[in-house]
Amino acid sequence: MSSGAAIEVHIVRLPHAADLPLPQYHSAHAAGLDLLAAVPAAAPVEIAPGARAVIPTGVPIALPPGHEGQIRPRSGLAARHGITVLNSPGTIDADYRGELQVVLVNLGAEPFVVHRTMRIAQIVVAPIQHIKLVELSSLGPTQR
Repeated sequence: MSSGAAIEVHIVRLPHAADLPLPQYHSAHAAGLDLLAAVPAAAPVEIAPGARAVIPTGVPIALPPGHEGQIRPRSGLAARHGITVLNSPGTIDADYRGELQVVLVNLGAEPFVVHRTMRIAQIVVAPIQHIKLVELSSLGPTQR
């Protein structure tokens, strides 16, 4: 884990994810927590080549102010199957309280089936900095 103190993030398990583990880091130095597919076991989701699907995770979270969640692809799914997060990285704002859902796209040549409990994406929580825009008539020079 990081050298700093862990920030507390509140999470709820929705009824359709009651039997699923919570998102978790899968190694000591992992940057993201893996998100699992909360699709019904009896109804996996098939994504045809070139198609996309919104996959539920069964968990809403409450990020602390000053932080965002970045939904990112899993490199193994991308390399082996051409599956990635369409709006990568997807942004979860600190004031969003809905279920985390992942927009997967199949860039591969074969249909891909998303099964319940499959690790489909990861979420990285990062600090944000709001800026104040100051309009000028021109910008100062640089070396470029």
